[in-house]
Amino acid sequence: MSDASVVRIAPGVRRVRAGNAGLMTGTGTNTYLLGEREVAVLDPGPVDPQHLERIRQAAGAAIRWILVTHTHPDHSPLAAALKQLTGARLIGWPPPADHRQDETFRPDEVPTDGATLQLGDTALTVVHTPGHASNCLCYVLERERLVFTGDHVLGDVSPVILHPDGDMQAYLASLEKLAGHAFERIAPGHGEVLEQGKRVLDGLRRHRLAREAKVLATLRSGELDLAQLTPRVYDDVPADRHRWAQLTLEAHLIKLEREGRVARHGERWAITGPPER
Repeated sequence: MSDASVVRIAPGVRRVRAGNAGLMTGTGTNTYLLGEREVAVLDPGPVDPQHLERIRQAAGAAIRWILVTHTHPDHSPLAAALKQLTGARLIGWPPPADHRQDETFRPDEVPTDGATLQLGDTALTVVHTPGHASNCLCYVLERERLVFTGDHVLGDVSPVILHPDGDMQAYLASLEKLAGHAFERIAPGHGEVLEQGKRVLDGLRRHRLAREAKVLATLRSGELDLAQLTPRVYDDVPADRHRWAQLTLEAHLIKLEREGRVARHGERWAITGPPER
């Protein structure tokens, strides 16, 4: 394996990137290897024999644990084959019953929120961060002030919130919750390591609230359906991403509906109160 295939991002932490680059996965899913004498693999990625071999070679020692941040199909499906190859213990939360996730993931251990996982020389704090998916977990490596966030926090984009398993209200609360933990850098599920992690979280929260304000401002002109709202609320996003943006827009609307700030009339949405003239 060439040196370029493995990137050391902290002492005892290496990244191997899956070959599934695309619109929603960026440069590919980040798989992290934790530990030197005994290795934990975090987010093994999609089913891909070549990536499986890269992980095995990069580990350079016995793989004892396999963790996942969540069970979307670009993060966990390779876990089953890696377990079969190594006998490693699977750690994570099982997939929700929405038929959109990796139903092959059957964990040996379901960690509790706030628990400490002692994986050889590596200690990780588990943080349940629902929002992008109900079973999203972040893992804080306090020794290195580093947090692994899966898709809860990404680099240049905010994650899609796909109803009904995704929940905008929960997502915003999870950003606040994660900010209370001890870390400086973020190792996301896609893209590069993010410095000044607390600022990144604050920026994500402000971005989501600004988008929400734009939804409300757009609806002040009258009732609109999702197809009408999307190009107006996401006029700063390329049109080829609007079908994904519409999913997150719906999550915003459901949050606002719960708060009594908008109402649904059939397929159309309206602000609660008289429209502006």
